[in-house]
Amino acid sequence: MKLRLVYHSVKPNVALYTYNQLKFQPNMVLPTLFLSAALATSVAAYDTLLNFNGAPEVETRTIDEIHKAALAEGGVVTLWHGGDEKNQQDALKAAFEKRFPGMTLNLTVDVSKYIDGNIDRQLSQGNVYVDSVILQTLQDYPRWDEQGALLRYKPLNFDKIHPGFRDVFAAWYAVVVFGWTNIWNADKVSEGPVDYLDFLKPEYKDKLVFTYPNDDDAVLYAFDLAMQQYGYGWFENLLTQNPRWVRGTATPTTVMGQANNSYAVTFTGSVGMIPSAPFNISIPKNGFFVTWGQRGAILKDAPHKEGAKLLHNFLLSDEYQNPNVTGSWSVRRDIPPPAGFPDLMEINSTNPIDFERFMVNRERVERLKIFFEDKIGTAQGLSPLIDDL
Repeated sequence: MKLRLVYHSVKPNVALYTYNQLKFQPNMVLPTLFLSAALATSVAAYDTLLNFNGAPEVETRTIDEIHKAALAEGGVVTLWHGGDEKNQQDALKAAFEKRFPGMTLNLTVDVSKYIDGNIDRQLSQGNVYVDSVILQTLQDYPRWDEQGALLRYKPLNFDKIHPGFRDVFAAWYAVVVFGWTNIWNADKVSEGPVDYLDFLKPEYKDKLVFTYPNDDDAVLYAFDLAMQQYGYGWFENLLTQNPRWVRGTATPTTVMGQANNSYAVTFTGSVGMIPSAPFNISIPKNGFFVTWGQRGAILKDAPHKEGAKLLHNFLLSDEYQNPNVTGSWSVRRDIPPPAGFPDLMEINSTNPIDFERFMVNRERVERLKIFFEDKIGTAQGLSPLIDDL
């Protein structure tokens, strides 16, 4: 491996180290002195700041015209989507291919924290074969944009997205709102929780199931919010309730839906804002619950740019942003919230923009993970993508 050391005189006594960190070569030798600095740098070996050519491409075609262009390109689009169950985005694939005859959506669902490293690997090798990336790891997108890896492109309806959910130059933007609510199985418990203190009620002992907070950053954020408000004692008391710890955010509701156990309550998952029986949901009145805008972007070197543009225009369309389709709030300001709920930005007990602040501070995130690992152990079991739950 060749390490190229570049000194910039923007600030005195500041050296910026850049190199293609993921171009692994056999027998490579990296001086110990530079190891920490090198591993912390970006994948790209250049800085696009002073190019001053950041204006985005603005879509002016109709979605049907984009469809024709995508068909002429080959009728394929490859999407990597963050998630922890292989079938989580099957509905998106079916809806997209039904809406656009002749198109094939090659869809891969994997954990966001694994996908981003594989995207970095493609970028470092100059071998990009993914077109669109939709992830929970919000901190990756500004970095990729600074590296010049993202296509700055404004789809139709871009200007209707909540400003906090979109990049000024359209390098990235949220395409769906995800979040955790209080969930209970009404066949197993008569009343569900509203606030985090409710999870300490005696009637919930041996009935709680949670995703390991040290295995998912959005779950970690939920525990952080609860403990910042109610203190460490709340967590100690929660442990006396004998909760079950599982991998994957879809696993709690899967377990809760099984008739052969007592598990019935969680706050580390989602069944949407319009749940089906036997599940019911609530959102905290006093505490804070987790919401965020799941980000999407098109890679600049995507092999199927027209296909990716078609996908992103579909994701932001009236048709797809309907809460009855997504089961959640829209990322757009002009689309009403789910029935019975206020506008997302008007709810005092959540802040969907704050999740990025949490994710960006990786040192703090890692310290929290180690804390929970010490208290409840490392995440046990197979990956939720292959555990057949």
